[in-house]
Amino acid sequence: MCLILFRFRPQTEEPLLVAANRDEFHARASAQADFWQDEPQILAGRDLVAGGTWLGCSRQGRFAALTNFTQDPSATFPKSRGALVHNFLAGNESVKDYALGLKGGDYAGYNLLLFDGSRLLYTTNIDQEGQPRSRLLPAGDYGLSNAELGATWPKCVDGARRLGELADGDHTNDQFVEILSDQQQPEDGQLPKRGKPIEAERHLGSCFISDSNYGTRASTVVRMGRRQIYFCEQTYLPDGVVGPKVEYEFLPEREEQSTLG
Repeated sequence: MCLILFRFRPQTEEPLLVAANRDEFHARASAQADFWQDEPQILAGRDLVAGGTWLGCSRQGRFAALTNFTQDPSATFPKSRGALVHNFLAGNESVKDYALGLKGGDYAGYNLLLFDGSRLLYTTNIDQEGQPRSRLLPAGDYGLSNAELGATWPKCVDGARRLGELADGDHTNDQFVEILSDQQQPEDGQLPKRGKPIEAERHLGSCFISDSNYGTRASTVVRMGRRQIYFCEQTYLPDGVVGPKVEYEFLPEREEQSTLG
């Protein structure tokens, strides 16, 4: 159950702030976030099984991230969802044009966020009553997990609130990572009702999932500023053991980069 907390303020010097957890099987091979050797304009982690990514940005100031949409696990689809993020970062289409060109039926259920430097768009291939599949987002603080944008899951609602409170005051980048490390479980009555055993929903209900098999693999903070982009990824090993951390800062549309650690 991945989690993306984000603040969108399109008229400010930092239009987009993101704090996200990637939850995945620990056995699934992936590479730590870096500028890709074969596509050096992309900064992202990389899924070494299918070749795509779950979250990343580009030197040109583009950002994309996705979460899986919970559905029947037995269904199969011809394309990997990680290509959705990769293809947007590698291209130059507007968020609206890119979303319109997607063939949602080629992929398992997804939620996708797209930012082209000025506009932020949410799109999904799952029908939602009373909502279009794609829509431009207004300024606000948001939380997105494995249901539709706006789902009142505690980790989304509380996470968006905490992100906003922190962003409004004095803060460090490490404090956004700390928000993502919260393992507090909500009350049973607040948990999603998806037909899963309550024990499974309890295990997946916290922001950070610590487990030897399936859990939080990385916490990522991205600050898409007009004059500077900041990217931090803290990785985790099974059972929540802290792994390597990398930080990058670079100017949009510039070739220079500096590695902070």
